Amino acid sequence: MAGKILVLFAHPLLERSRANKALISAYQQHGACTFHDLYEEYPLFDVDIEREQQLLLEHDIIIWHHPLYWYSCPPLLKQWIDMVLTVGWAYGPGGTALRGKKLIQVITSGGSEAVYQHDGSNRYTIQEFLRPFEQTARLCKMQYLPPFVVHGTHRLDEATLLVFRVALGELLDSLHSDDHSATDWAQYPTIHHFLATRAAL
Repeated sequence: MAGKILVLFAHPLLERSRANKALISAYQQHGACTFHDLYEEYPLFDVDIEREQQLLLEHDIIIWHHPLYWYSCPPLLKQWIDMVLTVGWAYGPGGTALRGKKLIQVITSGGSEAVYQHDGSNRYTIQEFLRPFEQTARLCKMQYLPPFVVHGTHRLDEATLLVFRVALGELLDSLHSDDHSATDWAQYPTIHHFLATRAAL
């Protein structure tokens, strides 16, 4: 069953990010995606709760796309989560609006993959830093999928950025066509580990 994809993009300095500009072109070329730039839409942080909830209801797959800011997300996305995912609607008694929807994070990080290891300078993995987001999804009865992570963004050349952009397009195709179950994805720490394994078959 094909699914509609909502991309909630949050980057306060997009004009400085080659990596994110490359990645969002994948959304713009995919017919099943609704691309929603939160900083463009809400420069004064005045989030329209009813509109955002309606957008969530109209889509089957939600993507939170953002850079890793101090081991979390940019402030507008945090405010969006605080305001839009309300008790009685997204969670708690009667809060079933998001039940069964898929949630995935697309993350960019200036740090290399090596620093996000237990023996690296950041001491924890990306997956461990993202646990609050995972638990938010589970509280809302959503299926949380492994993240799509682009490390070392400041050092990536154009050819490597193209590889990630193509991989993200493949992910969107897979999500839209629903050709893999959440169980398939969950076996891997990140989505690109899954895509790499599939490509090797």
